[in-house]
Amino acid sequence: MDSENHTQVGEFIFLGFTNLLSDPATLFPAFLAAYLAILTGNLMILTVVLLDSHLHSPMYFFLSNLSCLDICLSSVVVPKILVNFLRQRYTISYNQCLAQTFFLMGFAGCEPALLAVMAYDRYAAICQPLQYSRLMSNRVCVQLAVAPWVWGFLDSTIHAVLASKLNFCGVNGIPHIFCDGPPLLKIACSDTHVNELANNITSIFVGLIPFLFIILSYTYILASILRIHSHTSRRKAFSTCASHIVVVTLYLGNALLNYNHPSAGYSLETDALISTMFCIITPMLNPLVYSLRNKEMKEALKKVLNGQRTV
Repeated sequence: MDSENHTQVGEFIFLGFTNLLSDPATLFPAFLAAYLAILTGNLMILTVVLLDSHLHSPMYFFLSNLSCLDICLSSVVVPKILVNFLRQRYTISYNQCLAQTFFLMGFAGCEPALLAVMAYDRYAAICQPLQYSRLMSNRVCVQLAVAPWVWGFLDSTIHAVLASKLNFCGVNGIPHIFCDGPPLLKIACSDTHVNELANNITSIFVGLIPFLFIILSYTYILASILRIHSHTSRRKAFSTCASHIVVVTLYLGNALLNYNHPSAGYSLETDALISTMFCIITPMLNPLVYSLRNKEMKEALKKVLNGQRTV
């Protein structure tokens, strides 16, 4: 690895805010409130699932993993943005930028696989109820929970290594609000064909395959639900899937916009908005979706808030 490639740019400047607002620091209260909401909402889910034994099931085990991921994903980005607001200096060092890219793409890559695992759990519960305890045993659940983390960070390792080999030739203005793979490719002066090819190939494994698996799972789920004669049972089956479908739509929709730019690219304003939706708004909404649409979660939350612990 040529050290000259790393000394050409000592730090990067985020243009996403500096070019949009005369005083970006005015956004500090909004970003701080959003981050506190992310932490509060997701920690609430983790606490409720831990304390209420009625929620000690595969569905809520995977939901806890999703909450961990949302906390990690936003924590890679938002604290640095808040610090820059306070400093009124919107920069990041080269090494910090690579680290942020690695962890951001790692956590972002974990989530589609975890959502696919959650879809499989719903498939097993609705389509294979008699075999559910075998299909989703404790050992299987742990394996299915670990696999997305390994999957995502294998992907991010590839991108981080390739990004570390890029030359920037003194260009240090990143047209974005944080470090990520696509923005770095935009300002690199060296050949990026290998990086772009890696993006296209890994997006199939990290994004497309989990998405197709989710579609397939819900095709079987829908077919099974439609065969249920009882209206009450059918509504209950639908309700167990509704929150997951909303979260899948939110996350994969924003991920598609964030990592699959049109050839002409987005405007700086659109890029900043999409990135904010992807790393901040979606992790903030996920706990609301699950807590507001899930009767078991609402009841468990009431017990915890009232100081009760169900063992």
